Amino acid sequence: MKGNVIDLAVGVIIGGAFGKIVTSLVNDLLMPLIGILIGGVDFSDLQFKIGEATIRYGAFIQTVVDFLIISFSIFLFVRFLNKLKLEHEKQAEVEEAKTPPPPPPPSKEEILLTDIKNILEEIKDKKS
Repeated sequence: MKGNVIDLAVGVIIGGAFGKIVTSLVNDLLMPLIGILIGGVDFSDLQFKIGEATIRYGAFIQTVVDFLIISFSIFLFVRFLNKLKLEHEKQAEVEEAKTPPPPPPPSKEEILLTDIKNILEEIKDKKS
């Protein structure tokens, strides 16, 4: 159980760092490029006011793009791990197929015939 807890802790730490990298990628690289392509719009400035409240839908769009990139990256990583696992299982099956199965145990008739043969040999040896 200790190993699983450590794996989980490492995953959370790496996930947090990965999230920061993706956030920077979206905020600093992708969204400015998308803004230039659609006419110089800065997504961080997209907002509207309702009375005293300010609704910043540009920040929401950036967060959605963050989520899509992170979820796609996780999807690719899990898919890669599943391929590795499948290849490992196939290799194990091939190795298992290479080893011949053990011979079947002798039948009751064979055991009885062997006993009879041994008894007959003993009788023959006593006579000699």
